[in-house]
Amino acid sequence: MTRQPSPALGDALKAGYTYLEVRCLGCDTHQAVALDVVRRPNTTPIHELERYMRCKDCSQVRGYPYKRSYLVAFRRTKITASDPLSHWWPGER
Repeated sequence: MTRQPSPALGDALKAGYTYLEVRCLGCDTHQAVALDVVRRPNTTPIHELERYMRCKDCSQVRGYPYKRSYLVAFRRTKITASDPLSHWWPGER
């Protein structure tokens, strides 16, 4: 799956997507990252944020920043029991 081209951070926020769902490839947990607190210019493409994502749990276990996160989906809400994480499709990494 290619992530380029992707919308800019500002475009995602204008469209009402306030969260980005991220999956850690180390421990397979999903987290929702609030896009309105990301300290990058609004012109930054979303796919460029992937290299800055770190898993807090894996980093504590390993003792160094663990950066193996994968962008999953835009979200309008946080991950909750009533709004579960996104489904993966066969063929995706």
